[in-house]
Amino acid sequence: MTDQSFSSLPLHPALLSNLADLGYANMTAIQAQSLPKILAGKDVIAQSKTGSGKTAAFGLGILQKLEVKQFAAQALILCPTRELADQVAKEIRRLARAIHNIKVLTLCGGSPFGPQLGSLEHGAHIIVGTPGRVEEHLRKGSLKADRLNTFVLDEADRMLEMGFQPALESICKKLPSLRQTLLFSATFPEQIEALSEGIMRSPARITVTDQHSNKTIEQHFYKVSSNEQRQEALQLLLLKYRPGSAVVFCSTRKETDELAVSLREAGFSALALHGELDQKLREQILTRFANKSASVLVATDVAARGLDIDALDAVFNYHLARDPEVHIHRIGRTGRAGASGLACSLVGDRETQKITRLEALTGQGVTLEFLPLPSDVDGNAYAPPMVCLQVDGGRKQKLRPGDIVGALTAGGDIKGDDVGKIHVFDNCAYVAVRRREGAEALRKLTQGKLKGRSFRARKIR
Repeated sequence: MTDQSFSSLPLHPALLSNLADLGYANMTAIQAQSLPKILAGKDVIAQSKTGSGKTAAFGLGILQKLEVKQFAAQALILCPTRELADQVAKEIRRLARAIHNIKVLTLCGGSPFGPQLGSLEHGAHIIVGTPGRVEEHLRKGSLKADRLNTFVLDEADRMLEMGFQPALESICKKLPSLRQTLLFSATFPEQIEALSEGIMRSPARITVTDQHSNKTIEQHFYKVSSNEQRQEALQLLLLKYRPGSAVVFCSTRKETDELAVSLREAGFSALALHGELDQKLREQILTRFANKSASVLVATDVAARGLDIDALDAVFNYHLARDPEVHIHRIGRTGRAGASGLACSLVGDRETQKITRLEALTGQGVTLEFLPLPSDVDGNAYAPPMVCLQVDGGRKQKLRPGDIVGALTAGGDIKGDDVGKIHVFDNCAYVAVRRREGAEALRKLTQGKLKGRSFRARKIR
C-alpha cells in the first residue's frame, strides 16, 4: 500500500470497505494532506478547487468519530447555496451507507420551515445547511448544538461574498467552544483570515493548487467590441464546439435571463440559473441540465456553486471575472479527473486590466493570446440528446426510479439504454429519455400506471 491509499488511514473497517465498494482507492491531493490532520482532531484551513474531493475529506473525518447511539447533532456543515448543501448531504450519505441508522438532515432557506421543525424533533446526527436558515433554527432553539463536536465551513469565501458574515458570527457564538473547526475555501481573501482567527484554534494550513492544468483544460480567448458581437460570438463558439453540456458565466442576474432568452430564440436549449428563482424551478433547471435534456446553463457565479455535473464539456466566460482566482475556479469545472476540457472567454475593450491580472496569476512571462472567431460553422443550433418528462408523483406517493423504468421498458419497445437519469422529489419526478423515444415514453406514462395508480405526466419544454 502507498501513503496515498485510504487503507493507510486509521479508518473504521466499515468505512474502508464502503470506500472500496465506491471505487475510492487512492486519495486526492487535498484528502492526502488534510485527512490525517482531521482524523487527529486538529482544526484545518484548506484551500482547494471545486472537484478536488474535499467533501470526502471532511465527511470521513465526521463519520470516523460519530457516535451513532447518541442521537443528537454532532456535526454542522455550512454551505453557501442549497444546491451545494444537497450535494454535500448526498455524498455523506454515500460515505456512510455501511454504517446503519445515521441520519443526515439538510436545513436550507427557500424550503418550508414547518417540515424542518418536524425533522429536527425526530433528531439527526449530521446537519448540512445554509447560514441563514441554520442561524434561524439555532436562534429559535429548534436546533440544539450542545453535543456538537465538528463544525465545517464549505466554500467559506462564497459565504462571505454573499453577505453571510453576520450569520456566521451569530452561529459560532451558539456552538460549543470545545469543537473541531474545518474551513475549506477556493480563494483566501482577507476576510477569511479574519474569520479563521476568531473561530479556530492553531489551525493547520493546507493549500492544493494542482487540480487542473493547462494539459487538461484548453483555454481560448476572443476579442469582442460590443454586446451584440458578444452574443454572436457565443453562438458561433457553441456551433463550432457543440458541447453536450456547457455553463456560460454572466456577471448579473439580468444579463443571465436576457442571454438565455436570446440563445433560446436562436434555437439553443438554454436555461438561466440565478438567485431569484424559487426552489421548485431551480430544482427543475438543475435536473434538466444534469440529465442532458438542456445543453446550456447560463448562470451567475454564486448560483453555479455546487453544481453536481459528472462531466462538463465546456465553460464559457461571457465576461471575464473581476478576480482572476474566480476565473480559475470557473474553468476548473471542466477537465476534471484528468479528462479534457474547454474554456472560452470573451474579452471586451474595457477588460484589458482583467487580462493583465490573469496573466500575472498564470505565471511570469505568460502572455494570453487571442484567437479569431470561427467562421466555418454549421448555421443550425443543435438539440440535446434527451428530453425531460415530469411525473406528478414522487417520494410522498411512494414512487421510486425502478417504478418509472419498469413502466417505460414494459413491452420492450423502449430499451433500458434509452432511459437516462431519474430524479425523484417529494411530489414530482423527472425522467430523461432519448429524444427519439420521447413521444412513446410520454404515452406510456400518461396512459399506463405506476404503483397501480395513474399519474399525470408532461414533457418539459
